[in-house]
Amino acid sequence: MDIAAAIMVGLVAVLHVYILVLEMFLWRTPRVRAIFGTTAEVAESSAPLAANQGLYNGFLAAGLVFGLVEGGPDGTVGFPVTVFFTACVVVAGVYGAVTANPRILIVQALPGAVALGLTLLAH
Repeated sequence: MDIAAAIMVGLVAVLHVYILVLEMFLWRTPRVRAIFGTTAEVAESSAPLAANQGLYNGFLAAGLVFGLVEGGPDGTVGFPVTVFFTACVVVAGVYGAVTANPRILIVQALPGAVALGLTLLAH
């Protein structure tokens, strides 16, 4: 179970790095505009907001990675950090699904919830 939890947490971290790249660096590109359903005009005017969101996704990824690598001698550091950041991912995903796009529930909240559940089961 520890391995499954670590793999899932790692995948969620990678997902958030991917979102960071999309929102911070590729926001104005046709492919990303299609993913997020925006026009060139909307992408241009919302680029600073998207970059800010991307930065927050990067913080989520950094926290997840920190939780994975900083286990401490008995795992006391990594576990609560991982639980906190996976819970943050779930909350952000639910909020995004309610306020922006229901698809976020599947793309972000569900993987985060699976990672959180596996982490709790592994402890």
